[in-house]
Amino acid sequence: MDDDILTIEEVAKYLRVSERTVYDWAQKGEIPSGKIGTVWRFKKSEIEKWVNDRLSSGARQNTVATVVQIKNILSPDRIIFLNHATKRDALLELAANLSTAPQVKNGQELAVEILKREELMSTAIGRGIAIPHVRLSSVTDLVMSVGISKTDIIDFQTIDDTPVRMLFMIAAAYNQHSYYLQTLSYFSAKLKNKELHDALLVVKEPAAAYDLLINA
Repeated sequence: MDDDILTIEEVAKYLRVSERTVYDWAQKGEIPSGKIGTVWRFKKSEIEKWVNDRLSSGARQNTVATVVQIKNILSPDRIIFLNHATKRDALLELAANLSTAPQVKNGQELAVEILKREELMSTAIGRGIAIPHVRLSSVTDLVMSVGISKTDIIDFQTIDDTPVRMLFMIAAAYNQHSYYLQTLSYFSAKLKNKELHDALLVVKEPAAAYDLLINA
């Protein structure tokens, strides 16, 4: 599956950008791509690595502004403990939790689009972490939920063969492309901290996980 060939349309849908943007990136050599005949094609595994590399590089952000950002998009009631062996069940439970946020106006659409996004390409970024994410017109502002799994979720396509244990689900308004990417980059970089990573896996209460994320 990792070697599936994607079209410009499929890559654009995955990245939530226009097909023209993907075409321009391919022309400039900014995204892994190649031509078969006269059309651009993209290797799924290479696009996934390209995205993960960009997310892992992290955006340089002001520390105070970042703390305020976390408080604005996450609350203790949107940190839950999961106990599912499959990603579908875990994603659906977390999406249901995220749907309780006032920024999410259509919980059913959120669940459907989260599953579609995962089918297109895995959101696992390694180290037992996945960051499922979507932008939707029915979301009024960026918001997130966190799921900490007590069991290994075994069917994510991971880049390091480590079962997923933590999910950071992000939903944003469709016009929040820049803020959306900055948030993805921030959490991807933040969770490289082994002390934070290990502490989150053993917390007993959502409030404790919230404090770790705010104060790390």
